[in-house]
Amino acid sequence: MSFEPLIYALIFVAVLFMVEGVYLLIFGKSVRLQSRVNRRLALLEQGEDPEEVLETLRREREQHRESRSLPVLSVLAEKAAQANIAFSPTGLLIMMVLVGVVSFIGLTLFTSAGMAIRIGVSVVMGYFAIFTWLNNKAKKRMGLFEEQLPDAVELMVRSLRVGHPVSSAINIVAQEMPDPLGTEFGIIADESTYGMSVMESLDKMAQRIDVQDVKFLSVAVSIQSQSGGNLAEILDGLAKVIRARFKLFRRVQAITAEARWSGWFLSVFPIAALILINVMQPGYYDDVQGSPFFVPAAVVVAIFLVVNIIFMKMMVDIKV
Repeated sequence: MSFEPLIYALIFVAVLFMVEGVYLLIFGKSVRLQSRVNRRLALLEQGEDPEEVLETLRREREQHRESRSLPVLSVLAEKAAQANIAFSPTGLLIMMVLVGVVSFIGLTLFTSAGMAIRIGVSVVMGYFAIFTWLNNKAKKRMGLFEEQLPDAVELMVRSLRVGHPVSSAINIVAQEMPDPLGTEFGIIADESTYGMSVMESLDKMAQRIDVQDVKFLSVAVSIQSQSGGNLAEILDGLAKVIRARFKLFRRVQAITAEARWSGWFLSVFPIAALILINVMQPGYYDDVQGSPFFVPAAVVVAIFLVVNIIFMKMMVDIKV
């Protein structure tokens, strides 16, 4: 029996956990989104100057967007920016190399693959382990942001109705809400303190976060500042719309759950069956490997499998 396909999968999972472990080891609790005290308030409580805190948070949020010009990191830069990873672009490159080296060592110790295959697989594992890790972090952070936003908008509505200006309402949200929303609104509050308009700060946050509801909030405040009107009523209506969209999205997710799992099963099953056949009977395809039709047939099957994955994803990807 050949267990090499399983070893490849186990090495990939191991290096994926290694990336998370190194990240938490270096940056500790300061990068955890579950903390009740957001990162901005934590830095201020340490006695740092508010202006220095603002510059630190700005630098953290802009560093990956500036690295889009680097060919290797261009694909990862957007995910890293959405996830607000504390690793610098250079740090991500170092982690990618480290993961590749660890993968190569694991492949050397536990598999009999040739040197060229080990190097190629190590490079692929290094890149895709970082991409998978960043993608999971970005999804988690964006999901938390969308979940916290209705509460933040309603908090702004209550502040506006008791007579607070917009800047004070945003500052209250920055003090009361946890990460990731609390720190993002704290940046807006600090930028308005140092002279930037609230509309410009909200627009920059909407571009940085790239969440549809945040863009609605930015547009609503911008229109009210230009044409006038009761901002509290506008934001109250926006909060209701956001909650309704969020409820509808959850309902769509529940309705399409069976179809999505069926799609994943139909997409993963052929690959899992191929791995299982090679593990249980390594010589299963020996009789046909010499056939001139084997490679073209394998390519056609792979193309159909990719097309199947794309179409199954399109069928269940319902926009709300």
